[in-house]
Amino acid sequence: MGDVVTFRRKTAGEKHGNKILCRSNFHKWEVVKENQFDVKQGKLVTLYRCERCGATKTEAR
Repeated sequence: MGDVVTFRRKTAGEKHGNKILCRSNFHKWEVVKENQFDVKQGKLVTLYRCERCGATKTEAR
């Protein structure tokens, strides 16, 4: 008699590579500390990058 193999469904995170939350605008933002000063605006700028999908956003102070 052969071994019994159990099958299970993949979760949404496994199926889509954890990007399903980013599609619904639930990004996982982390601060990028490479450049914090914008020369054109002359202000401090915080750059955020999503850990899952790599999208970026900026926030001026």
